[in-house]
Amino acid sequence: MTKEWVLVTGASEGLGREFADLAAAEGRGVILASRQVDKLEALAADLRARYQVEAVVIAADLAQPGAAEQLWQAASAGRVIDILVNNAGLGRNGDFADLAGWARERASIEVNVTAATTLMKLAVADMVAQGSGRVLNVASVAGFLPGPHMAVYHATKAYFLSLSEAVATELAGTGVKVTALCPGATQTNFFAADDAEKATLLTKVFPLPSARSVAVKGWAAMKEGRRIRVTGLMNWLFAVSPRLFPRRFTAWLTGQFLRRR
Repeated sequence: MTKEWVLVTGASEGLGREFADLAAAEGRGVILASRQVDKLEALAADLRARYQVEAVVIAADLAQPGAAEQLWQAASAGRVIDILVNNAGLGRNGDFADLAGWARERASIEVNVTAATTLMKLAVADMVAQGSGRVLNVASVAGFLPGPHMAVYHATKAYFLSLSEAVATELAGTGVKVTALCPGATQTNFFAADDAEKATLLTKVFPLPSARSVAVKGWAAMKEGRRIRVTGLMNWLFAVSPRLFPRRFTAWLTGQFLRRR
């Protein structure tokens, strides 16, 4: 029977898929959660075949009330979850004043803030009780600076980054570690989902790293017990820019990269 389990949210594609692969490659059982069950089933079958591990699929729409609690109950039933990869996330590119985008922005708050916090709280409580565990929160370099034209998304990631650092400090000496992974734009469907992958300067100027390369760095940082991992030199520069320049300038510059062209 599998003793080490990893729960990955947003596991159907992109970073989530890569995290699931990394976990399975180490012989860990994986619990795959997402709205896209068909993709999860295909991934689970692939992981079972290649790594001879247990793979469980759970359908979860984390934008819905109570979905995070239901996911944790289903995932932890009869299992000890050693690692939570809090990867599911939503964003929207567009002006804050545009009410047509509010439904997606509200969903992003539910997923990026409410569901992510709920899963982290339930996981940490169980992990502290068992004396060990890891939480890998996929935050973003967006958490370091305001993002005009993606204002809500940047705000949710600022919250998630702050929460991760605070809880990591609280957990000192418990055997439980929290890591915030802060990548920038990556070769995933994140921008494509909002039809913005060709509309922003951000995705045109800088070569985007692969989801695999970002996941590998995040996974290593988690295992090392690092609190924050910013991937890529340009992302590091973005992360420290609020300390070097006036915040008003930083917000303006970020907005130039995120504004639809």
